[in-house]
Order: sequence, then C-alpha cells, then structure tokens
Amino acid sequence: MNSISRAVPEVALQAIRKLIAEQGFGAGDALPSQRDLAVQLGVSRASLREALSSLSALGVISIQPGKGVFVQSSVDLPRGDAAPGWPFAAQASPLDIFQLRYALEGFAAGLAAVTLSTDELDALEDNVAAMRNELRAADFDAAARLDFEFHRRILLASGNQAMLSILTASADIFLESQKLPFIRAERAMETWQEHRKILRALARRASSAAQKAMQEHVRNAALRTGIAFVAPATS
Repeated sequence: MNSISRAVPEVALQAIRKLIAEQGFGAGDALPSQRDLAVQLGVSRASLREALSSLSALGVISIQPGKGVFVQSSVDLPRGDAAPGWPFAAQASPLDIFQLRYALEGFAAGLAAVTLSTDELDALEDNVAAMRNELRAADFDAAARLDFEFHRRILLASGNQAMLSILTASADIFLESQKLPFIRAERAMETWQEHRKILRALARRASSAAQKAMQEHVRNAALRTGIAFVAPATS
C-alpha cells in the first residue's frame, strides 16, 4: 500500500465521498457529527478534520462552525485518480503527477532559493507579470505555458540535472497537469498569487519558505482540479 496516496486522512476522504454517494445524501443534507464520523470510519479526529478540510476546499461539503458538516450543491468533480479528457492515462494519472510534482518541485524550489542568479530571478519576475496579463485576458492556454515555464526555470535554477531531465522527458504530461487547474476560471488567478508567494520566498533566499510555498501551490493546484491528496507527515 502506498504510504503517500493511501495515508489515513485520504482514506477518510474517500470513505466520506463513498458515504455521501451510497447513502444518498443530497445538497444541503447534514452529515453525521464529526465524533460519529470518526468512530464510523475508524480514524482519529485529527485525520477526519484534515479529510473534511480537503473536501471543503473541493466544494464537496460545507463546514459550518457550531452547526455541522453539510453536503454542498452543484458538485460534479472528477475522482482523485482520473480527470476528464486526461490523455496520459496509460502512463500516469493526474494524481500521480501532482504527487510527483509535490516531491520534486518542492525540493527544487528549496535548492533554487540558495542557488539562483539575479538574471534567473529577473526572468521569474517577468514570467509572473506576464501570467497576470494572460489571466486577465482569459487566455488560459498561454497562462498554462507560462506556468510550465515558471516551474521549468526553478528546476533549472536548482542545478539538479536529474530533476530537470525528468521534466524534459515528460514535458507533455507536466504541461497537461498545469492546464487542469484552469478548468475553474473563477479561481485561475490563484495560480498567479501562489507563484508570487514562491517568488517572494526565492527573492529572500528563504529555502524552507520556498519549498513550503511550492508544495502548497502544487496541492492547491490539485484541489482546483478536483484532486485531493495527503502528504506524508514529516518527523
């Protein structure tokens, strides 16, 4: 069993989805209390809260303090291991790619914070400014290409040729994964905001902050696609 993709909070997340589907909960219906859910699913309250938080971000549920957890309306999201029109199903699922990016690009951002040159930082700043313009113009294909280039430049600046080779060899898959979050046009600007946060950490040469900002960005991008995954806890 994969310790990343089947971590306890994600098992709880999938179990709650199944509960909603199989027991016929509809929009506006209240789910059992968090205490009862934790007992029913056999997970800790902490794992349950993390699962509920991810489902809330996906729009599957609404958490109303003091009232309970309610099923949301107008939810039609892909499962975590699939996505509409994904052309690389025979090679890897979108979930696989987002998890790979989380591990690889987070580490690369941490390295880049202490290795990138002034010219490389300037190029990233230009990229972020250009993405803002493309998003304002609703040109999501152009924004996705800039997204890909932003991440490629960080991998290049990290100085790790092996990681850059993985991106280069799988460029089509990586680019496709960077198009997926733009299916929600109303949330497209979040990508630019997250890139700005990464850029600020890189400009400060803050390695830990850059790594964390990149990992948060990849997980948020997955959530905008309708995919939730739980990262392994660090010791």
